[in-house]
Amino acid sequence: MFAEKVYDFNNTCQQAYQEITKLKINSGLALIEKARLQNPDNLIPVLLESYIDFYVLFLNEDPKDYQILYPRFSERIDVLEDGPKKSPYYLFCLSTIRLQKAIVAIKFGKFWDAGWDFRKAYQLIKDNKKQFPTFAPNELIYGSLHAIIGTIPKGYKWIASIFGMRGSLSDGMKTVNSFINSNDPQARIFFNEAAFIYPYLTFYLENRKEDAMIFIQQRKLDLVNNHLHVFMAANLAINNKQSAYSQNVILNRNKSEEYLKTSFWDFELGFTKINHLETQDAIKYLESFLTNFKGKFYVRDACQKLSWCYYLQGNQAKAEEVRNIILKRGSTDTDADKQALRDAKSGKWPNLLLLKARLLSDGGYHSEAAGLLQGKTEDDFTKEEDKLEFAYRVARIYDDLGRDEDAIRNYQIAIRLGIKRKEQYAAKAALQIGQIYEKKGQKALAIVYYQKCLDMDDHEYKDSLDQKAKSGIARCKGE
Repeated sequence: MFAEKVYDFNNTCQQAYQEITKLKINSGLALIEKARLQNPDNLIPVLLESYIDFYVLFLNEDPKDYQILYPRFSERIDVLEDGPKKSPYYLFCLSTIRLQKAIVAIKFGKFWDAGWDFRKAYQLIKDNKKQFPTFAPNELIYGSLHAIIGTIPKGYKWIASIFGMRGSLSDGMKTVNSFINSNDPQARIFFNEAAFIYPYLTFYLENRKEDAMIFIQQRKLDLVNNHLHVFMAANLAINNKQSAYSQNVILNRNKSEEYLKTSFWDFELGFTKINHLETQDAIKYLESFLTNFKGKFYVRDACQKLSWCYYLQGNQAKAEEVRNIILKRGSTDTDADKQALRDAKSGKWPNLLLLKARLLSDGGYHSEAAGLLQGKTEDDFTKEEDKLEFAYRVARIYDDLGRDEDAIRNYQIAIRLGIKRKEQYAAKAALQIGQIYEKKGQKALAIVYYQKCLDMDDHEYKDSLDQKAKSGIARCKGE
């Protein structure tokens, strides 16, 4: 007699999910074992184990872990395919694990494999929506994929066309919004995950950065005991020029040994420190990250920031030594890493004054950055690239201080100076003008500048800037 397999997201499984999505891995594993003892034929523990492997591989990128854990995604898919097809969890679980497998594949450079798994995940969740239209957990995956696919930059458009995927930013975000505010008991189970994903989509795809940060506060996310939410809040805060807030969030987290150990705390702390020109502390954290992190994403970026610390201290020999590491270690899968490698190969070092202004601006210390550049003009710089960066940097500081007209005027100068150069500043300036006009409700003008950004070719950060410009056009057109 064979017992029938079931999908039972019972209380024990829900407790395990809560622990895992706080990055409390060992307690999550213990609860999975408890659930298995309660019912060996329950397939939800298979899904929960996949979450654990996903977070471990996504955050730590250890090749040794990858060799052991990555094949388990396929093994679990095989197990789940024998589950009861009449359950709404059947296709949902398969789609979730396919998506996890795809994201991990990207982290380890397996882009073709990732593309196929993304396609399968998308098709599975679409099918599940048709079969079980009232099954709320579908909405988080489907809405997120729909929004992301709708903003794929031109450089990656072949992926969507090959795999037959079409998306819409506005439709996708409506779906995710509905899920995040749902009182459906099934939706509430997955709130930790939704509260991690939603701010990223809001921040990057919709460009509603303040709304993403407000969501974290209003929903009273636990930024002490939930390390997944700590990671998200700290990461978004750095990218929202709130280095002081990011630092406080990381340092105030629960430091118990029961949480997944990751080097990304050091990476993020290093950024918060260099963004306030606290170079000695930044060196400590960045060196710790580079010593302990086994992956490749953001390694070159971290090395560049570390080399800048020594450069700012006047230790040119050490700065050169660290820069040479960029040529040998890490990947070029992120725009930041590509830029770090380009800079290292160029042999050029940034203008010291502009570098300090840039870092302070990136950290949210706008008045200090403005103070450094006060009284300066283009004529104070001899190199064309420095004149261009100066125009962009002044514009960005005005932008952050809410002085829109001054910002637009200086962004226009940056576009004029940089439109035929390989630096990213002209394209970034066009994007920023688009965002200012969008914020003012002048959507037609915003689209003009977003398109101007898209039309600029052969410059740094092309893929990420195109994605942001494409998202901007989609928002303005309501697509």
